[in-house]
Amino acid sequence: MKSNKAIVVGAGIGGIATAIRLAVKGFEVEVHEKNEVAGGKLYLIEKDGFSFDAGPSLFTQPANVEELFSLAGEDISNYFTYGSVSIACRYFFENGKRLDAFTNPRAFANEMQEALGEPAEHVLQYLRDAEQVYEKVGTIFLNHSLHQRSTWLHKRVVDALRTVKFPYLFKTLDSFNRSRFITPEAVQVFNRFATYNGSNPFSAPGMLSLIPHLEQNQGTYYPHGGMINIPRALVALAEKKGVRFVLNSHVEQIVTAAGRATGIITNGNFVQADAVISNVDAYFTYKKLLSDEEGAKKILRNERSSSALIFYWGMKREFPELHLHNILFSASYAKEFDCLFKEKKFHDDPTIYVNISSKMEKGNAPEGKENWFVMVNAPAMEAADWEMETARLRKNIVMKLNRMLGADIEQDILVEEVLTPQGIQGRTDSYLGSLYGTSSNSKWAAFLRHANFTSKTSGLYFTGGSVHPGGGIPLCLKSAAIVSDLMGNPA
Repeated sequence: MKSNKAIVVGAGIGGIATAIRLAVKGFEVEVHEKNEVAGGKLYLIEKDGFSFDAGPSLFTQPANVEELFSLAGEDISNYFTYGSVSIACRYFFENGKRLDAFTNPRAFANEMQEALGEPAEHVLQYLRDAEQVYEKVGTIFLNHSLHQRSTWLHKRVVDALRTVKFPYLFKTLDSFNRSRFITPEAVQVFNRFATYNGSNPFSAPGMLSLIPHLEQNQGTYYPHGGMINIPRALVALAEKKGVRFVLNSHVEQIVTAAGRATGIITNGNFVQADAVISNVDAYFTYKKLLSDEEGAKKILRNERSSSALIFYWGMKREFPELHLHNILFSASYAKEFDCLFKEKKFHDDPTIYVNISSKMEKGNAPEGKENWFVMVNAPAMEAADWEMETARLRKNIVMKLNRMLGADIEQDILVEEVLTPQGIQGRTDSYLGSLYGTSSNSKWAAFLRHANFTSKTSGLYFTGGSVHPGGGIPLCLKSAAIVSDLMGNPA
């Protein structure tokens, strides 16, 4: 498909990256964003000297960002820098055990053996297998459209399919992990990676065991200036390449005629385009922008991913027992996921994630203080009394932190902001606050996720976390590459 002017609806990471790739190719590109700043789920909260990255807090696979600068012929160091993190996550268990997940595989395996009693070789072999599956299978299915014949005719697919053994598809991640480890703590650690795409480890396939490769083998990183510097750097790069950002642009409709996208209506005005790329949740794209009820219903046939309830706490003191990324596990992981996905409610003993970026950059909090991003998984549910739910979960979170850290957290909270699933939906149009669109709670989930294009409407494309290959910063950046390849070069 050849065209000259492309409009991207939504300035999330996937949308910005798509704009850069198209501009480098020679397209005239406009990005329309309803909020006052680009970045989608990545934005900044500042209050009383504390700075909080509001959205994603984990940075892996920096090569995806570097590739954009390389394609644009720009020196990334003029826009963006980052450093490696030696501990991917610090884990806390209700039985008192603690674990540092070092980003050096050997050190991580030794720590698993010393802290948990899990044989180091079990961990090393698991990570070797995760690397093999990622390199032979993941690189194909994450970097190419699954909805084009050319992907399946590539000779590498045959080798990839040989790698996909029975357990990867027909065992759940939990049963797969229980077959690989002897300690319940090790199983819980590796079950947790299902949450990286908002899924349930007791339903999602063993194929998700490739995810730890990204964090434990390839490494975990911290972007200098915080996660907010990722969209800031990419916007600066995009503008350098001629991309025009239109903020506070409330797109009401993607206009089609004779089976082709012809532009958008925003703030009551028609803007012509030869191609339109939606970086909006696929459900809302069909429901609101295309007025396609059947298309919207089709997307909802697939289970929604989990959402999140987040507290941003400015703490009056430092906590040396915590690191950049911290997980305090639920005592009953299976019950927690039953609540989230089957009962559509919060578990009373939620797993708590605490991110403290001031561990890396002191300027993110006043001296002697810390900025806490405190998140629990939330169900994607139609309606809730969020004021009541937030108060109830806050109480449970504080009690759990007090118990597991031996502290009195309440007295240390100086500043507080809250983001509910309802707030996530309102800001980003992520239906029910689902962070990743659909979940991966079936072996066919990757194939059922919406494609990066639609055969119904030429010139209409989809990028971002709700479509192939999935959610999270690395996959959103990969979706941009897929869309760029599908669109070809301008006429």
